Amino acid sequence: MAGETAREICLSLKRSPRWLYKWVARYRSGDPQWSEEESRRPQRQPRRTSFDVEQAVRLVRLDLYNHGLFCGAQAIRWELEDWGVEPLPSLRTINRILRRKDLTHRRTGKYEPRGKKYPSLEATSVNRVHEADFYGPCYLRGPIRFYSLNTVDLATGRCGIEPLIDRSAQHTIDAFWAIWRRLGFPEHLQVDNEMTFYGSPAHPRGMGMLIRLGLHYGIEVWFIPPREPWRNGVVEKFNDVYRQKFLRRVTMTECRGLAPRVAPL
Repeated sequence: MAGETAREICLSLKRSPRWLYKWVARYRSGDPQWSEEESRRPQRQPRRTSFDVEQAVRLVRLDLYNHGLFCGAQAIRWELEDWGVEPLPSLRTINRILRRKDLTHRRTGKYEPRGKKYPSLEATSVNRVHEADFYGPCYLRGPIRFYSLNTVDLATGRCGIEPLIDRSAQHTIDAFWAIWRRLGFPEHLQVDNEMTFYGSPAHPRGMGMLIRLGLHYGIEVWFIPPREPWRNGVVEKFNDVYRQKFLRRVTMTECRGLAPRVAPL
């Protein structure tokens, strides 16, 4: 091929002049590996999900999993929206991140009591002790997310259910008030360490709206130890009944189908 022009070489090899000059330039660069094929992967990927968003998806998924909540892509996306994460990833992107981070395992096993002593309240009369807990997030077809505030009177077994769209302090107070109007005001209210029950992230040492409402009406609010849901065993059992007997059997597509209820345990 000595003495041939660039045009003749390209015609004989059926290649373009651009291809030829690329290899000439690589040969003249002096690189001993000039003939090795280079990766065609782009050096920049502007559409790739940012590291911060991936970390947020990972943290939200672990937080939902550790709290025993539904931790699928839709639930994670809603939590990211509540956190104010921008840009908000799509469901497909969240699923790809979960697979890449190996966070697709399912929850197994049961709660194991630690055996620590804790004062228990005796329900000797009606409205002596109420146990309350949030169940959710739950999902209607649409999808629509909601929560259910479930309350049980330990003496009679009567249960109050109040659905709400979010767990903000004001909505929680409104839900408790609606339940107490049906069941009556308790002397003692036992709840877990849900942030809405005891305070707020902005004022962690201040009394939340529920505590102040209880003090105003003479209701003593009790908090069980963190990560020990069996201390609220009655309402936790009712949450399971609520899930199996109601949520799994009744199909709803609108929020107005979530009518408040009072039922025996």
